[in-house]
Amino acid sequence: MMETDACVHPCPAGNASVRRMALEAGALGLRAIVARDAMPGEYAGVRIIPALIISEPDIRKVSGQIRKRGTVGTLVLVDAGENGFNRSLLAMKGVHVLRNICRTHRNAFDHVAARLAEASGVAVDIDLYPLVHARGAARQRVLHRYIDLIRLRSRYHFPLTLSTNACSVLDMRSPGEMQLLCTLFSLPEEDAALALSTPEALLQPGEPVRVVR
Repeated sequence: MMETDACVHPCPAGNASVRRMALEAGALGLRAIVARDAMPGEYAGVRIIPALIISEPDIRKVSGQIRKRGTVGTLVLVDAGENGFNRSLLAMKGVHVLRNICRTHRNAFDHVAARLAEASGVAVDIDLYPLVHARGAARQRVLHRYIDLIRLRSRYHFPLTLSTNACSVLDMRSPGEMQLLCTLFSLPEEDAALALSTPEALLQPGEPVRVVR
C-alpha cells in the first residue's frame, strides 16, 4: 500500500519546493504525494504524482480544461459545487477526485451523487486542513459535513482520498496523524488506511487521474 497525501501545493502556490515536500513526506512515513502542477517523478524514495486542479463553476469549462490539459499519469481534482454540478462532474469521463466537499451545502452531495461516485469510481476528498486550522463554528461545520459524508459512504462505498492541502512542510502530516484526525468524524481506521492508498488505485487503470476544483 502506498500511503499518499492526496494534495499538496508546492511553489509557486506554496512556499516550499516539490523536492522539499517530498523529503518531508518521506520523513513522515508517506510514500507518495499528489503535487499541484508538478512533474511526475520520484525524490528521496517518495513518488511525486502531478495534480491538475480545476476550479470552474461551469461544467463546459471543466470539460474543456480536461481535454486541453489532462495528461496520462496526472490526478485531476475538481472542486465541488451545487448538487446538479456535482452530479454532472461525477458522470464526466476524466474526473478522478471531487474535492472541497466541506465548503458546500449539506444537500450538495446526496444519495444520488453518492451512487454516481460509486458507479464511476470517482473519489471524494477529505481535506484535513480545516480540522487542524479552523476554530469554533467553522470547524464544527466541517465536522458535520464529513459525518454526513461518512454516513453516505457506509451505504454506497465510493472511494475516498485524504489530503492535508499543505502549502508548507509545517502543514504536512504523517499517515498516523491523518488517520487520527479521521476519528473525529468516525471514519474507521481501516477505511482511513484505504483512503491513503486511493490515489495509487486511481492511477492503476493507466488513464489520467484528475481532481477538479
